[in-house]
Parts: sequence; C-alpha cells; structure tokens
Amino acid sequence: MHSPESEPSPPQTEALPAVAPQLRALRRRAALTLEAAARAAGLSSAHLSRLETGQRQPSLPMLLTLARVYGTTVSDLLGETVADRDAVVRAAGMEPTRAGGWTYWQAGASGRGMQALRVHVPHGSQGDIVRVHPGEEWLHVLRGRLRLRLGDTTDLLGPGDSAHFDSLTPHRIAAQDPDGVELLFVHTLLQSPTATLCLGPNPSESRVTP
Repeated sequence: MHSPESEPSPPQTEALPAVAPQLRALRRRAALTLEAAARAAGLSSAHLSRLETGQRQPSLPMLLTLARVYGTTVSDLLGETVADRDAVVRAAGMEPTRAGGWTYWQAGASGRGMQALRVHVPHGSQGDIVRVHPGEEWLHVLRGRLRLRLGDTTDLLGPGDSAHFDSLTPHRIAAQDPDGVELLFVHTLLQSPTATLCLGPNPSESRVTP
C-alpha cells in the first residue's frame, strides 16, 4: 500500500484553490506544528508545506488522512458549507433509490464529507464483488443477519451489531437470510452521488433507477 505522500497529485486543471489556506488554518486550529502534523499524516514537512502554500494539490486519500489528523471532515478541508435547512432529513423526504435489487434511502445531507444511508440488502444480490477504495465505513444492523468479509476474516452480524473499518481493507457484505438485511450505513467516500456507492453493483454493471 502506498503512503499518502506517494499518491500522485491531481492535474493542475483540477486545482482546489480553497484547500491550501484551509489546510493551514485547520492545522493551527488543531494546535499542531507543521512537523507534528506531517509526521501524523505520513508526509514530510516539506511536502505538507507545499500543500499549504498551494504549490502541490492533495490527492483524495491524502485529504482523508489530513482530515483524520485534524479531527475534521473532508468538506471542512475543502471549505464547503451546508445550509442549515439540510441539517434535518424527514422520513417523508427519503426517496428510495434501487440498484441491482438493493434499496437505498438517503439519511443525511448531500455534499458533506460523511454520507448516511438506510439500506436494504436482498439475499444473494452481490455475488463475489469485493470492494477496495479510500475512506471509512460504519454500518449497524437493524434487521436480519449480515455476513461481513474484511480481508481474510468473515463475521456474522445480527440486529444491534455494528462494524467500523477502513475501506482500503478488501470488504464484501451480503445478506445471510432469505428475507435480506436492513442496515444503517455511514461512509466517508469522497464521491457523493448515490450511483458511486461501494454497496451493491458497480454503476457500470447496473443502471440505477429511482
């Protein structure tokens, strides 16, 4: 696995001008010196300094790492704000999205560094798909039983059980019972659209329909 510093920078055409001042401001808010923050993030001080002055653009995995170090979200690093009206999501406003037999209800505001969903996973729908991508995931079983594979380990989770893991660990989830399983699911994927979720089929494999 490559360190965050080894990740290539995005092309300059994808530059994020708000990132450099935000990185410096959030590091100072966390009361970290340049050297301490760089060490915690697995970077050199010189590399972090170039990020803070806009001479280099951070990769997505690097943004996630720095967000963890500073105790904040990727949205905060990017200087994004979400209107107060998006803070509450009413049950009546949770429109289902279906893909490959899976059903999703958006349980949080879009555009944040963390995305929340309620998910119904039918039995036998995912096949042998194993996911690996930057981010973190947390899930909580509401109903049914979930078979969770993390790396070389497989666990069976029942109602009330939870799991929290780094998404760079190869992972796969599947419903154990014929009636499927219902979950609360929170992820810090750096892509927000529902069609790019790590759950269910790849977007290229199945057309998402409302």
